[in-house]
Amino acid sequence: MDNSRRPVGPIAWVEGQEPWDHWWHYLTPSPVHRRLGLACLAVGTQRGRLPAVGPRVLDHHVAVIVLSGQGWFSWGGRPPVDVAGPVLLWLFPGVEHHYGPYEPGWSECFADFTGPAIAAYGELGFLDPEEAVVPLSSAEPAQLVVRKMAAACRRGGPHMEVETSAAVHELLVTLRRSRADHDPNGNPLLESLAGDACLPLSVPEHARRLSMRVAELRDAVRRSAGCSPKDYILTIRLNQAKELLAGTDLGVAAVARRVGYDDPGYFTRLFTRRVGVAPSVFREQRSRGPAGS
Repeated sequence: MDNSRRPVGPIAWVEGQEPWDHWWHYLTPSPVHRRLGLACLAVGTQRGRLPAVGPRVLDHHVAVIVLSGQGWFSWGGRPPVDVAGPVLLWLFPGVEHHYGPYEPGWSECFADFTGPAIAAYGELGFLDPEEAVVPLSSAEPAQLVVRKMAAACRRGGPHMEVETSAAVHELLVTLRRSRADHDPNGNPLLESLAGDACLPLSVPEHARRLSMRVAELRDAVRRSAGCSPKDYILTIRLNQAKELLAGTDLGVAAVARRVGYDDPGYFTRLFTRRVGVAPSVFREQRSRGPAGS
């Protein structure tokens, strides 16, 4: 076998000497910390001739970020595949996984987490059980977030769980931005759709302008933005309407026309349903002076 593809063999443990470099910290978040949406359960870094992990099944998510080196990964009963850093390995709850480095080892960092916000991140395309291996353009941004989590754990204190929870949210966003298939200059499709969002166009008309079938547009927007084209366009329109209401003296009917609605009554009902207050109330709330004035 090619030495570059030789799995790390049995680890010889020597009393008082670790066989590889590592730092781990485990957390036990309270029920109130879990209500933050995401709770960190563990964070760590490792490098060298790490032993193989598994086969095992966990009850929570783990992001394993291979910084450098090569190895193999198997999940859900699939045959092992070769992986090389920088790469993200997702360990999903309830899914058996088995992985390890080839000689002479690899460098990795990881974060274990759980929480009700995971479902929303899944709907938004940040977590996909069919994408357990995600090549990264760079592992450095994610490594910096993990270091932030590690620093919070080393400091300890009453806010450690809050700091690490916030960092898990940041880690998911950072990993999404660091995907090798992510355009660092933005998503041309979403930018084009946003640029035309306030035009009085239907979704099929947007698809024709983009030379796409409606089904293709729906799939592409859902993969990139986690929602339908209609919802994406609506969000752009409402954001623009808020800016006009807060920053101009335009009447509600004029604002409605500016963001693509000829019927101000329909716009008002839609705005109220999605924002929670009527356009006139939103404007009044934003036009008040500083507190105490």
